[in-house]
Amino acid sequence: MQKKLTARGIASAIALALFAGINTYPATAADKELVVWADETRGPNLTKVFQAKGDWVSGYKITVKTFSSFDALKEAVDKATDLTGPDIIVGANDWVATGAKNGKLAPITLSAAVKSRFTPNNFFDLSYKGKLYGVPLDINNVAMLYNEDLVKSAPKTFGEMVNFYKANKTKLGLKAGLCVAGGGMSWGAYSVFTALGGSAYTMKNGAVDVTKAPLNPTTFANNVKTYLLGSNGKGNGFFPATDAGCKDNYLAGDVPFAIIGNWEWLDYMEKGFQMNLMPVPGVKAGTNGNMFGSVSGAMLTTYAAKHGVSAGAKSLLTDFFASTAGQVAYQALEGRPPAEKGAQSNAAVSAGQKGFGAAASTSGIPQIGAFLNNNKGGANYWDSAPAFWTAVLVDNKDVAAESKKLANIWRTNTTAGKSDL
Repeated sequence: MQKKLTARGIASAIALALFAGINTYPATAADKELVVWADETRGPNLTKVFQAKGDWVSGYKITVKTFSSFDALKEAVDKATDLTGPDIIVGANDWVATGAKNGKLAPITLSAAVKSRFTPNNFFDLSYKGKLYGVPLDINNVAMLYNEDLVKSAPKTFGEMVNFYKANKTKLGLKAGLCVAGGGMSWGAYSVFTALGGSAYTMKNGAVDVTKAPLNPTTFANNVKTYLLGSNGKGNGFFPATDAGCKDNYLAGDVPFAIIGNWEWLDYMEKGFQMNLMPVPGVKAGTNGNMFGSVSGAMLTTYAAKHGVSAGAKSLLTDFFASTAGQVAYQALEGRPPAEKGAQSNAAVSAGQKGFGAAASTSGIPQIGAFLNNNKGGANYWDSAPAFWTAVLVDNKDVAAESKKLANIWRTNTTAGKSDL
């Protein structure tokens, strides 16, 4: 076996020589080899973790192959063969469907104890046709930040934020109340839709609830009218229909609440802002808007079985990638919000990572392309969402009519996309 694996490593190095590096930790003559592929940031950081502690799986040495970019990693995965392919891929959740269809990814089964370390929505992101293909590793999402120099405590309701804006707009020279600094007016602003009672689809216990209409246009329109429009039917200035200038205005102290992305939280900390991250509060106390979230995962390949290391690869998934200790050690270097619950609350994880992770755990929903990219209703989500804000808040169109139009689009798209889950 050792000779065969060495040949595989040599063939992989020749076939994929354009990539950054291979590092192996630790090794004895009797050890089998587990090969992990990752991109230009995750690869070096995994290498450092395994260099510091290499005995996550007894009897196996762990080889990390780093690629020059995420795109280069994806290209290599697409070209991988039984000889050159890895045992585990650290990649994007939207690779799962393709990998499941072409037979490069292998389904896994996790115990109830391991599953309890994550939210059900995280597993949805890494599943296809009811089968799970990976362990959630890190989260991409947005969350709301509030300026503690302006607002002394976390708002409990959407109305509380609106009331603060109205009472202090002139006195403090506020340019808006809540704005979107990260993710744009479709992805980033989704939590405002849901805080006000609208959704593109409904999740229940980690699965899509196809029995429930995604958006009640009457309820949603009434909430938009109450909180975002003035008595003249025009936008009241609390929530702009654009993300332009939001980040700069928040950093300047001219906006009390902002939705930011987890890729930019250090920009805010460097300016002295606290990471008091939270979901956008809903209309009623104790409720909040949902945010889109996607996860990167450690995924088992079918190559592992062909290399005779399937058992070891599965152990690495559960004992390292799905463990608190593993995710803490890795994310201390990688700096992304960990997916595992224990790591999210660990003292070694930064405030920004914890805040985004906690927000995702309480209010994150998977980003389902089968629904969002569908345009059977006349437009896809990515176009219809910002169009709604422009129509109502800029063009002063009737909110009830626009809400009905949006509900029809999203309902049709959800119905049409169900077969592709």
